[in-house]
Amino acid sequence: MDKTVLVEKAIEDGKKLIEALDKADFQVEAAMWFYLPDSDEWRLFIASPFVETNGPTEAYGFIQPVLANLKLSEISLRNISVLSPKHHLISLLKTAIHTGPGISRIRF
Repeated sequence: MDKTVLVEKAIEDGKKLIEALDKADFQVEAAMWFYLPDSDEWRLFIASPFVETNGPTEAYGFIQPVLANLKLSEISLRNISVLSPKHHLISLLKTAIHTGPGISRIRF
């Protein structure tokens, strides 16, 4: 994946993963691509109550087979970070940005 610019294919693959997780009853309250300058990489942040109740290890365990079935070229488990919906970054963004229940392609 291009490190400095988030490519359209990665955005589309992220959308496909979120849709597949939704179909698998893995509730996603927020998802976003986030650039981490220290490691020069893009990560797909996924905020879910599943993380709050079961922990991140279980969340990654749930996501891995869904991801494997999709065979996406731009996302691997190492490109994903799972968060609680109560994480300070998620709370701050929910306050600043209001979207509906669907997938919105907002850039900020």
